[in-house]
Amino acid sequence: MSAEHEAHQFEMLLPWQLRNAVAKRAVVYIPLGTYEWHGEHLPVGLDSLTSHGICLRAAAIDGGVVLPPHYYSVGGGHGDYPWTIIKSEPDEIEAQLNFTLQRLAKFGVKLAVIFSGHFPDAQLDMIDRLASQWNKNNSPLNVSSTAVNRIEGLKFAPDHAGIFETTLLAALRPDLVQLDRLKSLAEAPLAKDDEIFGAARHDPAHPIYGVFGPDPRHFRQEDAQALLDACVNGLVREVRAQL
Repeated sequence: MSAEHEAHQFEMLLPWQLRNAVAKRAVVYIPLGTYEWHGEHLPVGLDSLTSHGICLRAAAIDGGVVLPPHYYSVGGGHGDYPWTIIKSEPDEIEAQLNFTLQRLAKFGVKLAVIFSGHFPDAQLDMIDRLASQWNKNNSPLNVSSTAVNRIEGLKFAPDHAGIFETTLLAALRPDLVQLDRLKSLAEAPLAKDDEIFGAARHDPAHPIYGVFGPDPRHFRQEDAQALLDACVNGLVREVRAQL
């Protein structure tokens, strides 16, 4: 993480720095993700790593402060996969986020941006419901809920551990993308696109077990930075439209 990004990282800042940051731009980002299987080639914390990284870069462009990433989530259909910790109900997560919003309102924050790197319907419903309920209270703090899959105009369609998530993480942490952990195309042919959401991908014997999206073995590093930039710029546009 660069010094430019650390300057917006909530847990790294002293009280006077937080006061100054909020006085300049009263926005706080709340990045969400999960602990979830992302194939043999990607880390289980990918969704939180990408949401945090995107938010930090958005704050570096437009101002504001970014909270540490949240790793608990709901939804996705991967609850029984190895190294996956996903809650079956959203209540506890909502309570924690709601408490966070209450505290941010006390600090003079005007906009809280809940940004999720984990985007099954249950997760999106949770953050939308939380934002809607909060905004009915006429608080000086407004809440915006969005997610990486809601950014428009991206080169790759958002997926789970496929080309999109592999490429996005490669721009942030290329050391954590280890495609050599997958069978080579010579050992196992390219997975068919028509089985992306089929039962075959749930079989541990499948060459890209747990990947739901285009086969990541066609990843190209040269696409990574452009995809990250598009995500960051899309989030910045959305925040500027809110405040």
